[in-house]
Amino acid sequence: MTKAPFTGKGERASDLLGLIHSDVCGPMNTQARGGFQYFITFTDDFSRYGYIYLMRHKSEALEKFKEFKNEVQNQHGKSIKALQSDRGGEYLSQDFDKLLKECGIVSQLTPPGTPQWNGVSERRNRTLLDMVRSMMSHTDLPTSFWGYALETTAFTLNRVPSKSVQKTPHEMWTGRRPNMSFMRVWGCQAYVKHQMSTKLEPKSQKCTFVGYPKETKGYYFYNSKENKMFVARTGVFLKKDFLSYKGNGRHIELKEVQQQQVHEPEVEKTPQVVEGNSTDLETQPLERSTRERHEPERYGFLVTTHGDVILVDQDEPKTYQEVVSSPDSEKWLEAMRSEMDSMSENQVWTLVEPPDGIKPIGCKWVFKKKTDMDGNVQTYKGRLVAKGFRQIHGVDYDETFSPVTMLKSIRILLAIAAFHDYEIWQNGHQNRFP
Repeated sequence: MTKAPFTGKGERASDLLGLIHSDVCGPMNTQARGGFQYFITFTDDFSRYGYIYLMRHKSEALEKFKEFKNEVQNQHGKSIKALQSDRGGEYLSQDFDKLLKECGIVSQLTPPGTPQWNGVSERRNRTLLDMVRSMMSHTDLPTSFWGYALETTAFTLNRVPSKSVQKTPHEMWTGRRPNMSFMRVWGCQAYVKHQMSTKLEPKSQKCTFVGYPKETKGYYFYNSKENKMFVARTGVFLKKDFLSYKGNGRHIELKEVQQQQVHEPEVEKTPQVVEGNSTDLETQPLERSTRERHEPERYGFLVTTHGDVILVDQDEPKTYQEVVSSPDSEKWLEAMRSEMDSMSENQVWTLVEPPDGIKPIGCKWVFKKKTDMDGNVQTYKGRLVAKGFRQIHGVDYDETFSPVTMLKSIRILLAIAAFHDYEIWQNGHQNRFP
């Protein structure tokens, strides 16, 4: 039996928000800045105007759809009529289905194994990633900047002509022709004026243009020396130097990670009861999920920028004996000394003799390695914590509370003390207001 050909095209929507195409792409083999591994797209069928949202986890799809829905319906005064997507688990959840029914949105799901019927979203994902690879291949920025490149790509596609519509998506979406005069070449260098500087310091800093902020009129810039992002109104863009570069471009390995599937069915014996006697039937293959399983990041796993899954805490010591025998014992001991010096300096405790018949609560060391987004160890941390779980209500404590105050109350108190020349005591230190 052969697969039937895909013929015919679906009906186009006759108005804005009549039909929204959506798809989730990811996880990517490289984490974007901010820990993003996925992105979700929403494309209006009538205008082909697209929205894009970066996500850390696939489960955020529902929240992003709510954010998209509230924004577009408020801006246009219309309601979304239908949502077309594949049969991904994020679209088949009970919460997602409940939201669509409450809002009267018709869910249009493609049959299993037919991405061709979700072609608008699939082509949009391919176009976005192709443009991102092309843009990043002509810059020296790390691959983790693909999130900024992706948002810039979606911003640009909404303002350029499309074969699917007679006008630009931006004009059909807003009713106004797009202004292209402020757009710049992504990844080019620029000089940005300092907000505050002395007479002898340079008045500007050399940065890299990486995108357009959604909330502000201006540009996103990246300062590689300080490794920070900031927004500025404008800058002096070195477009000629960027375009005159004759390099062939580097190869960008940015792709969606495909999970491997194992098709070997598990074989088990299933018992059957016949007239009170248990007999074994012939071995039959049971249907099992072939999805590759591993714990999420919150359980100690980390997906590196190369797509590898590693255990972050697989070699972290649990006891002092393991610290001494560890290859990194000097670094762990230095972290412990730093913790003890900090507690002594801040007067965390006062050494006293315990009362008769009272057993003090014990404490333990907690060791942790702080890593970057690629899994490289940057800091060794050692924390001395009390075993509060061993406290008994009525024996070790009567009630628990957390003191909370308002900042304006503290200001009033300080003003009264300063006016009447009172003394204020805090944590055993005396402060006198003249």
